[in-house]
Amino acid sequence: MIRYVETLMRANPVIGQLLRFAISGGISTVIYVAVYVPLTTWVWPGPESVYAVPFAFVVAVTAGFFLHSRWSFKGHGTRESGGRQQARFVVVQGVGLAMNAAFTWGMTAALGLPSWAALIPVVTITPIATFALNRQWVFGGAAAHG
Repeated sequence: MIRYVETLMRANPVIGQLLRFAISGGISTVIYVAVYVPLTTWVWPGPESVYAVPFAFVVAVTAGFFLHSRWSFKGHGTRESGGRQQARFVVVQGVGLAMNAAFTWGMTAALGLPSWAALIPVVTITPIATFALNRQWVFGGAAAHG
């Protein structure tokens, strides 16, 4: 099985990149949940859960930047100096933060669902969107030219 995965990753670099992104994202997700759940349990429960999103997001994104830039997207595109690439990463993460806040507010405040329910789109939809943006705009060849 491991040899099959290695062969598949060599034959199609995007698959390898997606697997590395999934592992790194999984780590970032665990970090997000580890910050979000206690905050929404004891500090901002129910409709106030959206207030926990920025705190959880900043901690997870900090770890995610290092994981993604040094491993997920290693060897993909170019790396820029001068902070431009980091600024793009922050913009993409801002999109992710807005998505997570919208999901959390919509599910907890608007629909009255429990705080944990917001984690479903947060850990499925947001990562797909940020993967695509990171791959094309932050760490991809477009980052060097655009």
